[in-house]
Amino acid sequence: MDLTLPLDNAAIERILPHRFPFLLVDRIIELEVDKRIVGIKNITQNERYLSTNTNGLAVMPPTILTEAIAQVGAILVLAKPENRQRIPFFAGIERVRYRRPVHPGDVVVIEANVVRLRSRMGLLKGVARVNGVSVIDGTMTFALGDLPAKPGA
Repeated sequence: MDLTLPLDNAAIERILPHRFPFLLVDRIIELEVDKRIVGIKNITQNERYLSTNTNGLAVMPPTILTEAIAQVGAILVLAKPENRQRIPFFAGIERVRYRRPVHPGDVVVIEANVVRLRSRMGLLKGVARVNGVSVIDGTMTFALGDLPAKPGA
């Protein structure tokens, strides 16, 4: 699998099983296997999951931001050749802090750094920023499972 940066939507879809409207990563701009990754999510008015805050402004729900960080982290984990036939699962999130709202027009820069990585478990520290200001950060634990066998295989 070619991991020439930046990874566009087609390259991301070859790594992750997620598809529209649940694919929450538009581009990967930095990747250091087993260390860190940086991805981009452009927020548009057409996002299905936007909610409206008390001021009537459209905002990206914090849970969706959390999933976006998890997807960027999953790309980092699945970039290793030995993990390509596995699927990452959320095993836990800790110390997640939602710091400010994200609105249509914002470009969210998502960074995930490896804290600990073992053969079937790992811990990532993630942060998402808009204009260099943190909008969410936290630690996520994941487990790697085997992909289900394809019917007839």
